[in-house]
This record gives sequence, structure tokens and C-alpha cells, in this order.
Amino acid sequence: MNTLKAEKRSMDVKAKRLRREGYVTGNLFGREIEGSIPVKMHKPDVERLLKTNNKGSQILLDVDGQKYDVLIKEVDFNPMAGRVDELDFQALVSNEKVHSVAEIVLVNHDKIQTGVLQENLTEIAYTAYPSSLVDKVKVDVGEMKIGDVIYVKDLPIAEDKDIDLKTDLESVVVMLNAVHSKEVPEEEEDTEE
Repeated sequence: MNTLKAEKRSMDVKAKRLRREGYVTGNLFGREIEGSIPVKMHKPDVERLLKTNNKGSQILLDVDGQKYDVLIKEVDFNPMAGRVDELDFQALVSNEKVHSVAEIVLVNHDKIQTGVLQENLTEIAYTAYPSSLVDKVKVDVGEMKIGDVIYVKDLPIAEDKDIDLKTDLESVVVMLNAVHSKEVPEEEEDTEE
């Protein structure tokens, strides 16, 4: 499990100033924490973490030497500046279910010879105990034929008895459609005289 170092943040210093100084701001909250703990993390550490983790990932957050088992609850990305502005974390309690999301990752696109893949879902919402958290669900699309549809109920996460899905089981994850080309027959083009 990845560890991210953070420091408690004084609310006297504005988040904008901290970002200019190379920090990402955030908050740590949870059942065992009164209110929330405002934190700041070094930007390069956050960027390194987000290469392998994302919203819904479980990590260790080291706040001034105290380690918390946390879930990344929110990643506030600023597209104009091309940076992460804020990360929010939920401290986990082993006997308490938490709401999370699992990212859907399509694999084996290159094996599809005909048709167009249409991905309808990019993440699945669920609740689970910390020991059962999942941050990615791989969907193998390599064997799909035109007209095939993969539903949420077809995924391994739907069969996991430790996970309560919040996304509808009948939701379409991905489908393979035929390619429709709109070529005008030559005869029709010549009749405009």
C-alpha cells in the first residue's frame, strides 16, 4: 500500500498561496476524527501517488508522523492550470462500510478487428468494508463480437459478496457496435442537374 506524507495545515495561510509554494491542500475526515483535519502535501509526492492511485484507492496517509488508513475520496483537478488543487481523504474504520468507486479499465482493445467499442460507464459505485475495497475493475473486451454487451452484473465485482453495488446491475458497461458509414451512392450524386 502506498504512503503519502502530509502536514497539518494552518488555516491562516490561504490555499492559493500554498499552491504557489508547491503544495496540494486537502482534508482528512472520518468517524473517529472530530470535524476534519486540514492538510497540505508536497505537489511532486501527490503527482507520484496519482500515477498509480486515484479516487477510490486505499492508501496510508502519514500526517506529521501519525499514520491513517484512508480512502482517496475526492481529487480536485484544475484543467486550466494542469494540476491537482485538492485531495480529500476518508479515514477508514475496519468495522464500518464506506462508499467508494472502482474505475473501469478496458483491456485487450487491440484484439477487436471489427466494430466500434462504446464505453458507457467509467466507474462503479459501491459500499464495502475497508478490507474488501477495490479501486479498479478490469473488463476484457478481446472476445467481444458485434452486438455484444457487457453489463455491470457480468463483472466479477457483482459476484463479490463483500461488496454492495450502488450502480444498477443492468447498466451497460461497454458494447461493440457495427460501423455505420454514410457513403452516398454515386448514382444519387449525379442526379442534381
